[in-house]
Amino acid sequence: MLARKAFYGRVVSAPHLQIMTAKEYIISTLEALAEPVQMEDIGRTPPEDKIIQLITTKKFRKYSLDPERLEQIKSAVSINVNKNEPIKFTVPFGGYKLWRLSETPEPDWAELFTMVYYTKWIKPICEIYKPGVWFDFFSDDAVIKRMNNIPPEDTQAYRETFKKLLKFIKPYQPENLDMTYNRVGDRYENQKAFDDELDRRIVETKAEFNGGFPPLDESWKKMVELNVNTTPEQTKDPEWREKVFLVHEAYGKMSQRRPYYRTPEKIMVVTTPLGGSLCVGTTKDSIAKFWCGGGALKVNNDSFRQLVLTPSQLENAKFGWENVKLEGLKGKNFSKIRILN
Repeated sequence: MLARKAFYGRVVSAPHLQIMTAKEYIISTLEALAEPVQMEDIGRTPPEDKIIQLITTKKFRKYSLDPERLEQIKSAVSINVNKNEPIKFTVPFGGYKLWRLSETPEPDWAELFTMVYYTKWIKPICEIYKPGVWFDFFSDDAVIKRMNNIPPEDTQAYRETFKKLLKFIKPYQPENLDMTYNRVGDRYENQKAFDDELDRRIVETKAEFNGGFPPLDESWKKMVELNVNTTPEQTKDPEWREKVFLVHEAYGKMSQRRPYYRTPEKIMVVTTPLGGSLCVGTTKDSIAKFWCGGGALKVNNDSFRQLVLTPSQLENAKFGWENVKLEGLKGKNFSKIRILN
């Protein structure tokens, strides 16, 4: 295999100076995504068993599955197969771009790479199961203003660009794969109805702690500090982290959130480890949350590897930028991409 050198964001193969650009790599990745999967003959294996095997394959799964979660996956597959309906997956996620990133407020390559990765994962199911797959991104953006101080216009910009990404990748996906975007907020009559219930849940949650706040360990404190764009008044309050976490815990009890995806026929997917969940990360090499990370390519022999990097990883990484412009790919973050050497 030819050695590679990077010059000002372009990757050069020695000794013949064969150049592969990031644009060429991304196009080839999308074209490969559109190709049919060469599936082995499953013989007498029941399709249901093969589907479960494909869902839980170690090729994509980042962590072990506990017995309870495995049984839930088996049950969900059985329910959908018996009804001749699509296999249903849901990814609960923030629905915003972390304010610390220069890419904010819109999605970037991290979101697109995640969509590519998930498509590769579930594509074989679509090949052997005619009803296909419903893969749903379920957004928490309705609570983000109150919890993280992110303005609604920013979450709206994220939402609009995310939907455009789904349309962009659709032609490269199996016809029987339906990748969608839905919101917790849209399950309420309006934002006021959402806020009214959230206020009630905050009161209920605070009562559970005798009028105080949930205790926070260091890991949760760091998570709060990472996500919240604090106001000057907020930082003067020594309990601001606990107050934010109270909203977080109250939000988890909203009537239209967990009942949407914690249902017998749906399989919940997470990007980072969460007890009792199916964790598949965001790319082959990343588990960072796509809405809290930035997308990048890393030189890998005569190709690249796709990465989603956390703010701290980005801070410590050495990279250049390469211009990329793909027809049909809209958004302020898709004219260039980071190249790690």
